[in-house]
Amino acid sequence: MKTLTCITPGTFEYSETQKPKLQKDHAIIKIKRIGICGTDLHAYEGTQPFFNYPRVLGHELSGELAEADGAVNFKIGEAVTFIPYFNCGECIACRMNKPNCCVKMQVCGVHVDGGMHEYLQVPSKTLLHGEGLSYDELALVEPLAIGAHGVRRATVQAGEFVLVIGAGPIGLGTMEFARIAGAKVIALDINDSRLTFCKERLGVSHVINALSADVTEQLSEITNGDMPTVVIDATGNQKAINNAINYMAHGARFVLIGLQKGDLIFNHPEFHKRESTLMSSRNATIEDFEHVISSMQKGLVKPTNYITHQVNFDEVKDEFESWLDPKNGVIKAMVKMEE
Repeated sequence: MKTLTCITPGTFEYSETQKPKLQKDHAIIKIKRIGICGTDLHAYEGTQPFFNYPRVLGHELSGELAEADGAVNFKIGEAVTFIPYFNCGECIACRMNKPNCCVKMQVCGVHVDGGMHEYLQVPSKTLLHGEGLSYDELALVEPLAIGAHGVRRATVQAGEFVLVIGAGPIGLGTMEFARIAGAKVIALDINDSRLTFCKERLGVSHVINALSADVTEQLSEITNGDMPTVVIDATGNQKAINNAINYMAHGARFVLIGLQKGDLIFNHPEFHKRESTLMSSRNATIEDFEHVISSMQKGLVKPTNYITHQVNFDEVKDEFESWLDPKNGVIKAMVKMEE
């Protein structure tokens, strides 16, 4: 089968590899779609934490169930996606029903090889039914689940002002699920075209360019002087994260979905006087995946809104670097495998 490997930062190579042989309690998926996410882009750049090379990228995946062992209620040939976080089931996090932050976590396409193959083997327990969704839609369940999990971590309530920093795919999904939770969403980004996308495609009422001199004043005006009670970072940018405390209401919750390599640096009195709550949000759980799939089925989320670029698998090596350039307006690049 054909495989695309990120050999070193900035270098991809195609090769012929062996199709996996079915293992006990595993399933083999014939890959149909591969969504390109920030993790893939950062891995290509050499800026992704917890990463080693060479690595086969890709964890936003959908496909056809080709073979299976121990996949109860699944049928060969059906459309599937899966939860790409392989947990041990035994550590303290797993015992606390937090498999998304397993001590021995193996994320597909990060710690172990991902889905840029014609076939991929995964634990059967991670499979999810397609539920009538298209392959494009199913490949977008995982990134949307990241945002849904962050919103759930924040316990967003109807009527709250929620500031989402970063209008990339994860931030956009976060905005969607904050809206579904009944929040009044504010988008903050430095890219005007992304902010326009938020307003025109997602119906976000309030957008602010982070390069404005009066961000705090704009937030105060929007929130009637209160400031947002939930702030969610989806940038993974150190400066954005460290500045965000200035945008929080007293008593607010600050959730970090984005990940960066540096330190968190807050003004302690500013953080303390607000009695702020700081949380990280890692990956997602089956509850989040099910919520996303249900929301897609109900038409509350239109995942194909996000797909701005489509290529065939054979074109990925040549096209990948262009997706890093903001001028190309990439929201979500989707790779199609040969039928």
